[in-house]
Amino acid sequence: MSKPEHIHILGICGTFMGGIAAIAKQSGYRVTGCDANVYPPMSTQLEAQGIELIEGWGTEQLDLKPDVFVIGNVVSRGNPLMEEILNRNLPYASGPQWLADTLLRDKWVLGVAGTHGKTTTTSMLAWILEYAGLNPGFLIGGVPQNFGISARLPSPQPSPSGRGGHGGFFVIEADEYDTAFFDKRSKFVHYHPRTAILNNLEFDHADIFPDLVAIETQFHHLVRTVPGNGLVVCNGREDSLARVIQRGCWTPVEKFGSDDGWNIDANEQVSLNGKIQGKLQWDLLGEHNRLNALAALAAARHAGVPVAQGLAALSEFKNVKRRMEVRGTVNGITVYDDFAHHPTAIDTTVAGLRRKVGRARILAVLEPRSNTMKLGVMKDALPGSLKDADLTFCYAGNLGWDARGALAPLGDKAVVKDELNDLIESIVAAAKSGDQILVMSNGGFGGIHEKLLKRLQ
Repeated sequence: MSKPEHIHILGICGTFMGGIAAIAKQSGYRVTGCDANVYPPMSTQLEAQGIELIEGWGTEQLDLKPDVFVIGNVVSRGNPLMEEILNRNLPYASGPQWLADTLLRDKWVLGVAGTHGKTTTTSMLAWILEYAGLNPGFLIGGVPQNFGISARLPSPQPSPSGRGGHGGFFVIEADEYDTAFFDKRSKFVHYHPRTAILNNLEFDHADIFPDLVAIETQFHHLVRTVPGNGLVVCNGREDSLARVIQRGCWTPVEKFGSDDGWNIDANEQVSLNGKIQGKLQWDLLGEHNRLNALAALAAARHAGVPVAQGLAALSEFKNVKRRMEVRGTVNGITVYDDFAHHPTAIDTTVAGLRRKVGRARILAVLEPRSNTMKLGVMKDALPGSLKDADLTFCYAGNLGWDARGALAPLGDKAVVKDELNDLIESIVAAAKSGDQILVMSNGGFGGIHEKLLKRLQ
């Protein structure tokens, strides 16, 4: 019996690379990995699966003699371990490339792309397929609460005609960020989806893309990889996506959010080409989630799930962690955690909470932490995105631009602090019973949620 192939993952503690590690282990590979910061929750998740973790980038890791080094996006030239891999001409591959070549080749891949809503829509789609008994695999950049894990392998699917099936359905969050230091294409061009969702498309990732046209080009490359017997599910309200499709598409397209495709009315009735399909009954907030649901229903239908069954699944869908997640209520004050970090996402998140809570005060707490936000590219859009909040508190620690100046249009409704403790004290001083505190960041934000709940007592 031959020993299992061994992969060593550089940058294993990121959500994406940790997901690859998990499904590689489930596939029978020996998996080891390293990262600069090996800490929970990813470290404990990986160790529980029998994956050996090493702190740092020491060249002694070459003694492991893996069959291939799988390189995460966090690794750049100058990394001592990477430099020695290059010097010795050892085999290496990016995470997306390795995943595509070894685990996705025989799968029916359903890829979910877009500036916003990828994690939520991917989770919805995986849950619909699970509810329908198709046992999909998935790799998601968050933890869907219906599953409690971010990655798993699928069950193979037989063909209804008995003429051979495929290796199972695999739902993947198809990210437009670049692949690795040696591959500047978007991650999603590696996945070759048979079903592709194009959820929306705005300018983001200012650290790697000069403008919106550059991102549209990457989406065009994605569309080029979808086969003729596949399906492109496309947001019909987005001019940017219309331009992407106009550049060339060799696959049937179903639009959502428009009358000539999938739509949803004020009574939550879902229609396809004007014909009512059923009613969406759930607790999720916001127009963005209604559009996410339409995209997931269309993609699941392409995989063979009837719309009625998809709607039944969504009635039992629990959202992803860190998507309007209630972290606690103290003295009548509720604290939410949300991943929103782009002005459009902030706007839709605050508006969704406003519709839920009516006239209750919303205290928006913001950490501009993404690369795009840190560069200040979106700063002028921030005041407008926070218009539905009663008060805004912004953490300006380590920002390279003037947050006070950017939020000046909000007047005395905005408080900016450079120290986290000062920010927390300002929020606690302003909060009163009935308030809704909405914390928005794509990072840990210094554990602000627990600190707030503790101080509010």
